[in-house]
Amino acid sequence: MISAFYDSAEPRRLDASVTLRDDHLPLPTIEDDYRRVLMIGTTGAGKTTVIRQILGTDPDRDRFPSTSTAKTTVADTEIIVAEGTYKAVVTFFSSDEVTDHLLENGVRAALLIRSGAAPDAIRSALLDHENQRFRFSYVLGRKQNVKAAVPVAVEPSEFDEFDEFEESDSSPGANPVFDAEPTPLEGIDLDFSSSQIDAAIEGLKFLVSSHASTSDDGEADEKLDSWLRQQEMFHGIVDSLLDDMDKRFRVQHIGTLSRDHTGWPETWHFESDDRATFLKTVNRFTSNYAPLFGHLLTPLVDGIRVSGPFLPDWTDGELPKVVLIDGEGLGHTAKSSAALPTTVAHTINQVDAVVLVDNAQQPMQAAPTAAIRSILTSGNIEKLIFCFTHFEGVQGDNLTSASDRAHHILASVDNVISAIRNDFGQRPEQSVRERLADNRVFLAGIDQQLKPGNRNGKWSISQFKKLLEMIERSATAPESGLTTPAYERASLIEAIETGIRQFHYRWGGILGTAEVEEVQKQSWQKIKALSKRFAEGSADQYETLRPNAELRESLKEEIYKALERPRWNGRPPETAEDQAVAIDHFANKIAQRLVDPIQKRLSELPRSDWQISYNYSGTGSTVLRAAHISHDIFAKNVTVHGEGQNSESTTFLQIVAAAVEAAAAETEVSLT
Repeated sequence: MISAFYDSAEPRRLDASVTLRDDHLPLPTIEDDYRRVLMIGTTGAGKTTVIRQILGTDPDRDRFPSTSTAKTTVADTEIIVAEGTYKAVVTFFSSDEVTDHLLENGVRAALLIRSGAAPDAIRSALLDHENQRFRFSYVLGRKQNVKAAVPVAVEPSEFDEFDEFEESDSSPGANPVFDAEPTPLEGIDLDFSSSQIDAAIEGLKFLVSSHASTSDDGEADEKLDSWLRQQEMFHGIVDSLLDDMDKRFRVQHIGTLSRDHTGWPETWHFESDDRATFLKTVNRFTSNYAPLFGHLLTPLVDGIRVSGPFLPDWTDGELPKVVLIDGEGLGHTAKSSAALPTTVAHTINQVDAVVLVDNAQQPMQAAPTAAIRSILTSGNIEKLIFCFTHFEGVQGDNLTSASDRAHHILASVDNVISAIRNDFGQRPEQSVRERLADNRVFLAGIDQQLKPGNRNGKWSISQFKKLLEMIERSATAPESGLTTPAYERASLIEAIETGIRQFHYRWGGILGTAEVEEVQKQSWQKIKALSKRFAEGSADQYETLRPNAELRESLKEEIYKALERPRWNGRPPETAEDQAVAIDHFANKIAQRLVDPIQKRLSELPRSDWQISYNYSGTGSTVLRAAHISHDIFAKNVTVHGEGQNSESTTFLQIVAAAVEAAAAETEVSLT
């Protein structure tokens, strides 16, 4: 058993993982003539497939990075296109993070046991987390047959040659040989792992029968949750699964593995001159290949950085100097898209280009819409590139040509842009329209190797070349003019206050402490899991619950509205573009300065209150927890006036106002 490793483990922050990767393989920057490119988009839109085509990795021979129709990319993936040998460094989730999810899985499986669910459902619940982020069945294996739970103008000349596109042949089994998949790990007995899982389920059944709650007060589930977490046997079950996972690391002899002070794996790095050997080895940490379940480490990886001379056949032979950054999909629904995660928003500020990958068959759903708004209000619209995939699948009796298809797609974007005008004004609307007109690509048939001899290949190759040119241009920031905007402090203070109040209003609905028609109250399980992350300091979100990110977006949007009413120091800029450059520069500096005060007020200062919130148990604990978060954490720390204040005398409004003042001083914006 290795349970001793976990008791004293401290959470490792994401920036620490980035530092670990930097130690082994630093990212090149604009000073090295490189462009850092962030790929964002909804789950299944094709972000990773776009990356495959830019790298020239074969969908069958290489299978890197991994793709599927469901959520695949959950770790940060950074790929450097560079001369030399192939290199990789992998960082892993901390033992605390893995343990937290296993505990939640155990509780969920126990609840299913009590409800009389089928054995397959119980096993899946124990192995695969309900948010699909941690699929421990990839590591431990699955039993056979068990399944885991005003439109922008289009020039006809753009599309003259491409009125017909070919249907992609993505049928299963078309290419059955996957050369780049890793081999099974020697010394791993999947029958033993299966017996360990069976024993874990039997242990959960015993615990559930021992609890035998007859409560009918509606809180029986949470009482079982709290009781289980106090049982040594329950933690022993989790330890047994952790120990079996660690065996996979102990028999992974290729590359260099290092562990943290607790004994849990921290980094793995590897280098090879041979591309095939390299990809086969790295895919141990990235693959989702079902026949190898039980021999993969993918769910335990929180980040991977790769470097090598990747080059598609359709280029002129010169390596593009790019760093491609991929991450978890943004989600599908409105409730999952209220705010970009803090890490994504931070990365947007650091990169040179942001490629928004969207499915042309269902364009501009909630998540990409939220992404556009966030990019706009953080002053980063000049980085945005629109990339529409599945162009060959846009069908309809009224869509008789490629131009018709493009018009159909862009009409959906037009609805989003019109909403931007309603919320922020004419100038931001025009900025997005101009960006869309000059920085967009439509990709067809990219799930297969692109060949110049077929229609999809010829079309998409031309679009990929345009995409690389757009990325190159995005690194050149527009120059700000001599004139700077000026604002009244009172209008900015009012905007900050509105943003704070909207945050409290929305979270009243999420917590159930207020009736908010357009906001869905979240379950006690999710609120408790969120409390645990904040109590431990391991994260500032749980699944789609992102108070820090939502507060940031609420403030950004309201402040951005106020920035659209400037006066000007001296002669006003002659063009809307010049105005946009000045305003966006100020907005960007404000957005960057919001992160620290939000982190301090929601994550750091109320840490002990988050611990109190998490520890509520027994009758009424759900209501008490929600009230405590609303009053003792949010109301006391995200304040407009002095009442209900935390121990610090300065209100949150004053802190944000000071951040705006500092941003104004940095950009020479006048506040009166």
